[in-house]
Amino acid sequence: MGEMPTVPGTLFGPFKPEQAEPCSIAGVKTGAIGSTFTQSSNSFTINCSGFDVNGLNQTAFKSVFDRKAFRPVVNFSVPTRVNISFTLSAILEVNAQIQLLTSFLWLELFWENPFISWNPEECGGITDLTVAAENFWLPDIFIVEFMDIDQTPTQLVAYVNSKGLIKYKKPMKVTSICNLDIFYFPFDQQNCTLTFTSFLYTVNDMLLGLDKEVWEMANTSQHFVQNQGEWQLLGINKASRKMAVGSSLYDQIMFYVAIRRRPRLYIINLLVPSGFLIAIDALSFFLPAEDGNRPPFKMTLLLGYTVFLLMMNDLLPASGTPLISVYFALCLSLMVISLLESIFLTYILNLVTTKPPPMPRWLHWLLLRYLRATDCYKKSQKESGGPDPKPLHLPGLEEPGVKAGPAKARLSGDPQSPWAQLEHQQKVDIWVKFSLILDTFLFWIYLAFMTSSLLTVIVLWIN
Repeated sequence: MGEMPTVPGTLFGPFKPEQAEPCSIAGVKTGAIGSTFTQSSNSFTINCSGFDVNGLNQTAFKSVFDRKAFRPVVNFSVPTRVNISFTLSAILEVNAQIQLLTSFLWLELFWENPFISWNPEECGGITDLTVAAENFWLPDIFIVEFMDIDQTPTQLVAYVNSKGLIKYKKPMKVTSICNLDIFYFPFDQQNCTLTFTSFLYTVNDMLLGLDKEVWEMANTSQHFVQNQGEWQLLGINKASRKMAVGSSLYDQIMFYVAIRRRPRLYIINLLVPSGFLIAIDALSFFLPAEDGNRPPFKMTLLLGYTVFLLMMNDLLPASGTPLISVYFALCLSLMVISLLESIFLTYILNLVTTKPPPMPRWLHWLLLRYLRATDCYKKSQKESGGPDPKPLHLPGLEEPGVKAGPAKARLSGDPQSPWAQLEHQQKVDIWVKFSLILDTFLFWIYLAFMTSSLLTVIVLWIN
């Protein structure tokens, strides 16, 4: 009699029938190679005599393997309970444009097969076996958010213990749909869902549960993910609820996976260079506006900032409007406004030296109000013991409601007359004062923008 076939991957050598000793199970004496199992009180016992000496014999499991097409229950009115556990080992990609999360999971499924049991004492202390998973009934657990073809490798094995508990592990590359909010990019946090349910079995046939506590799965997953990739796992929560499809009700377990982006790369490559360029543009206000060197300098900075945005475009999300895009747009707008302001001031200061235009009444009034406010501030400083400022005086600047004096009436139309030269100098002084005020105002806008941007980055990074 030749050697009997064995299950691939068994722990022991081939089984030899002539060396097997009869074994008494549940009061019934059976042969070592018999495929018959005994039933007592709805429990089935496998004849495992000789497994510790001659290796596992697949004929002992033949009756179990023949039942793999059916749900492993004695009473089909009783649902099979499948416990789920998974480890999130890597976050491979988060695609904000098509709203997809690509992750890698180690999924573990646990259920009982009442047709498998043996006495470890009669089997040399063997309590666990590894058997090809294709020989067992497997629950059809799938992820509702799954948006790709399942590429789980075939020819996996399942762990079986002496009490009929089956543990099935499989690695999964999961591409799941996720509603991503990128407004706070690169300081964004996302909350994606992974919903496990059955495709075929309703609550009358299958119930889902957890093999581990959620915090255990979260801690294990954080241990694997914390030093890998761009994303950091914050935590995992769960919610159990039924899913109704027509008149059928399915059991499901929904896991909420909270992840946060590590912003350091984007701060170094995006925010720091942009902050340097906008700071240099603010320092250009110290260049004299009348000599014409400021506009070319600002034009060069604006061109460099545009090239910077084009080079860094691949790092920005392709969809939506994140806060950082608003920041870049504001920086670009400030640089354009600053360039236009420099061109305007250069034109005005060159024009007033030859033929100063009259100042509009509304602008004259605003300038007067500002000068009066600053003059009052300086007077209050003087009364409080501060430095004694020089009195601010702009010739020809009349307050509203005050009529012109006799000197104004004596102005002649001769441009070479002293009164005409005095009027010319008054106009020049007014426009020069206006240019200084406008330059100072825009400079303070720059400082306020840079300060608020820095505080916003610090708050978002900390929180």
